Amino acid sequence: VFPMERVEGSDIWAAVVDIPSQRAINYRYLICAIDPANQIVHVRHWETHVGGRNIPPITDTLESFDTFGDVGGSYKVDRGWLTTETIFQFSFYNNPFRLTGKAKNKLIYIKLTPMNLRVSSEAHDIAAVLEESLSNDTRENGTEQPAYAFTECVSLRSDEAKLEPQSQFGHAYHPDDILIFHVTVTEPENVAYLIDLYTYSSRAYQEEPPRHVGYHYILPNFLKKSEGQLELSVTCASKHRPLGMMRAEYIKITPFAPQKMNLKSSYVRYWNPKWRGLEIGHRGSGTSFKSKDGNVIRENTIASLKKAAAHGADMVEFDVQLSKDLVPVIYHDFSVYVCLKRKKQIDTNDMLELPMGDLTLEQLNNLKVYHVEEGKSREPRFFDEDLDEHQPFPTLAKALETLDPHVGFNVEVKWSMRFSDGTRESDYMTDKNLYVDSILDVVLSYAANRRIVFSCFDPDICTMLRFKQNLYPVMFLTCGDTARYPKYYDPRCNSHENAIKNACAMELLGIVGNSEDLLRNQQSIQQTIDNGLIIFCWGEENNCSNTIRHLKNLGLHAIIYDKMDVFSTKERKENIFLLEARESENDILQNIHEENRRDNLDILVATN
Repeated sequence: VFPMERVEGSDIWAAVVDIPSQRAINYRYLICAIDPANQIVHVRHWETHVGGRNIPPITDTLESFDTFGDVGGSYKVDRGWLTTETIFQFSFYNNPFRLTGKAKNKLIYIKLTPMNLRVSSEAHDIAAVLEESLSNDTRENGTEQPAYAFTECVSLRSDEAKLEPQSQFGHAYHPDDILIFHVTVTEPENVAYLIDLYTYSSRAYQEEPPRHVGYHYILPNFLKKSEGQLELSVTCASKHRPLGMMRAEYIKITPFAPQKMNLKSSYVRYWNPKWRGLEIGHRGSGTSFKSKDGNVIRENTIASLKKAAAHGADMVEFDVQLSKDLVPVIYHDFSVYVCLKRKKQIDTNDMLELPMGDLTLEQLNNLKVYHVEEGKSREPRFFDEDLDEHQPFPTLAKALETLDPHVGFNVEVKWSMRFSDGTRESDYMTDKNLYVDSILDVVLSYAANRRIVFSCFDPDICTMLRFKQNLYPVMFLTCGDTARYPKYYDPRCNSHENAIKNACAMELLGIVGNSEDLLRNQQSIQQTIDNGLIIFCWGEENNCSNTIRHLKNLGLHAIIYDKMDVFSTKERKENIFLLEARESENDILQNIHEENRRDNLDILVATN
């Protein structure tokens, strides 16, 4: 990394760099922050054009004048990824305030400030530090914000959902808003978070500052887990008495280790304009436990993935979660049924339902395990123990190693979601950072040049996947406005518009929408595209050739559906990435042939 210096009185930054002669040089421009404690460089924003910039081989001095983010008229700048920093996101939604007194029905402004808890030689304990630091805006001699902390916020209610620095007195929280504070720190164990609440008087003059209503400190020992819900007391700023309660949801995003990322390339928000109307095999060759057709292959198996690929699937979609020993395996449901003893006929007492995550990979492979639907009905559907590629629970690594490398993967990361009534899809939980890191480690180790797209119904998992790495794109799976599925607690999951805003704010590639919602509100498809996002769709409605054609005509970039061999609308049952590779190979051969032809002409002329 070569630092640049700003030319005084201008927006020009310059540097003199020695480069090797007679060699092509690839480079990018970055906006970085340097941690003053250890001089580690953190990428805040960077140019993400595929291939970056290029300097051809030269023998003399070269002057280059560039515009940050603009390469050949194409502007691409993205946020960086975590290396040694930690991100905390504090979210306020579902009307989180229960205040008394004059603040009860007022519009509340929220400001969040990271506070340094490193005890200096002048302070005897942390309590003394906190006593002096109520707010840099309202108290004198307040403790300074840590030298290395970045605080941004976004309201998903705003027209342009974008993370931006907060104003002096924070951001307004409107009823039914979704307000997210995004804080990047390097020493999370030494940082507390001061939440200040403000209100404006209805009779206030235009330049009159707001009234400081109350505050609360979140200490780092309350933020040890990867996620949580905080019920926080609000202390009156003037009388220092209880004023009420507020609720905040938080996630902690730690850097993925060991670091396997570099600046060579990024596909985080890359999508070739030619990739429209792609066909993706749902769980490979489709859901196998809802189908009444006896001629099916068990879902989410190597055989199912291969069958979809053989019938021209551009990508295959499958569900990934962790076994007890943290191995990413391909399986949809959160629980399995284990047969206590093998019999020709299964009695009611022969089945035991267990969380899938309670079993190691060895147990999943060696025990007689049934799908949830088989367990509930006591009617086994498959008798294929002798067929290796038909077995459930293939590992993600095996799928990456086994399938044709031209077949793209849509990796849906499974996570137990909380419903609006407070219950969860599954009570089995593991640490969220460990969960995501375990999946990322396998993908980064085995994916090679395969096209990978991550997706998840949990918006926080999507955010984690986005900021832990800089190579693969992430898409937000959403049910949208549906009567078929229960509502989730997180409002980002319950409407297509909220999903769009969240995807824009977190710089995701796009949305995987529910066809039930998209076909009813078809304008939301163009709305997604107009926001610069890519849109896939999933749903039972997609299992119809006419519907697939209709969705393609509406501009969908990809359609996920069952039974590629039955419903495919392709004239040529071939994978688009394989066709591109073949065309690229033909172009290379043609160029070689043309060069050889010119060389032969030169030899002929020289001979004559």
